[in-house]
Amino acid sequence: MLFRAHLYDDIRSGEVTVAFRRWKRPTVSENGALHTPAGVLHIDELVAIEPDDITPADARAAGFETPDLALASLAADPGRQLYRIRFHLVGDDPRIELREAAELTDADRARIDDQLDRWDRASSAGPWTRHLLDLIEQHPGERSADLAGRLDLDQHVLKRRVRQLKNLGLTESLDTGYRLAPRGAAYSNPPGIAP
Repeated sequence: MLFRAHLYDDIRSGEVTVAFRRWKRPTVSENGALHTPAGVLHIDELVAIEPDDITPADARAAGFETPDLALASLAADPGRQLYRIRFHLVGDDPRIELREAAELTDADRARIDDQLDRWDRASSAGPWTRHLLDLIEQHPGERSADLAGRLDLDQHVLKRRVRQLKNLGLTESLDTGYRLAPRGAAYSNPPGIAP
């Protein structure tokens, strides 16, 4: 579940505590945690609703002046259920600090190698981790759909894989697409080896 960048400060301040999404099936779960650029959110409530159930108070809590504006921000797709998500901020995203930790020790590099190797071995499609890191480095900011096309991958699979790399502090999301985080760049381009 993504948020537009202009909402990050309002999420951090506690002014925005509601979101509306249309999904075939939810991508968050009640009482779960969601890592966002604004911080880690706790999902307090996830409820399937109808458009008329959006109250003025809920619209304001989602960052909109009216329920109509909240609805207008969502794609009208009759095949997708409308959901209201209530949440609160529980802390900073620990991945932010991790991705800035670009001075890798031999032990750091070995831990990253071990995890990437495990993901590669577990993939029925074969190794993918370093190839995806290389593509993100070569095409920063490229739309996820275009990046998925380069790999002949379903876009949802690509996004899941990028999240895995992000959890290691290697990548970060941009408004459009991704780039290597400082930690990812340090890992992909070790000292003494030309990029």
